[in-house]
Amino acid sequence: MPGQELRLDPVPEVEGLGTGRTIISEAAVAKVAGIAARAVPGVYSLGSGPSRALGAIRDAVGSSDHAAGVRAEVGETQVAVDINLVAVYGHPLHGVANQVRAAVYRAVEELVGLQVIEVNIEVTDVYIAPPPKPAGARTGSVEREALQ
Repeated sequence: MPGQELRLDPVPEVEGLGTGRTIISEAAVAKVAGIAARAVPGVYSLGSGPSRALGAIRDAVGSSDHAAGVRAEVGETQVAVDINLVAVYGHPLHGVANQVRAAVYRAVEELVGLQVIEVNIEVTDVYIAPPPKPAGARTGSVEREALQ
């Protein structure tokens, strides 16, 4: 419900249930890392040019790939993450990269439960917003003077 925060209490370990193995896929880790990275101010998008073009097509049809631009290598207890991103012009690039790195470390360690050994970030481009259109400007049509 809006305005209510979802709280998940840890599940207590119960003795006598036996043992088993949990496998967390690289795709799952990449998705968690991608969501965390996109939430950082100054990140315009994730991925390289071709993957962003494919992402625009996905967005147009109502689908999304939260792991685009993110690669994860998962071991038994550790994970390494590589991220390609486009930063917004005006945000210090090292600052954005450091904030993304911190957000990914936090999200993956808290939500996935694996130790993050490294988060490598490549800033592949800088997004420059187009200039604002003047008020009253018409788009798509050109007015012509009447000939006399």
